[in-house]
Amino acid sequence: MLALIDSGSFLRGPFALFFLFASPAAAIAVALRGLDPFGRFLTSVAGAVVVDMLVAQGMLAAHRWSVESGIIAVAVISVLIPLPILVRHMHRRTTADKFP
Repeated sequence: MLALIDSGSFLRGPFALFFLFASPAAAIAVALRGLDPFGRFLTSVAGAVVVDMLVAQGMLAAHRWSVESGIIAVAVISVLIPLPILVRHMHRRTTADKFP
C-alpha cells in the first residue's frame, strides 16, 4: 500500500519487495495443498521467482515498467492463481449438497 500511495516512508522499498515475493509464493502454496511441506515450500518459492521475472520481462518488453504497475500486476496474478482451485472446491460443495 505504501508503494501505491507514493509514500516517502523508508519502509516502502522493503515492504514492496516482501509483497512481490510473498504474494505469489502464498498463492502457489495454496494451490499445492497435496505436496509435503518441504516440496510445497520449494515449489512456491521457485514459482514466486518465476512470476516476478515474467511480470518484469513482460513489462520491460512492452516499455511500460513502473513500480506501481508491477505491484498491481503481481497482485492480480496472485489472486488468479488459486482461483480455479476455489471454484472447483465450491462446485464440489454445491454438488455434494444436492446429492446427499
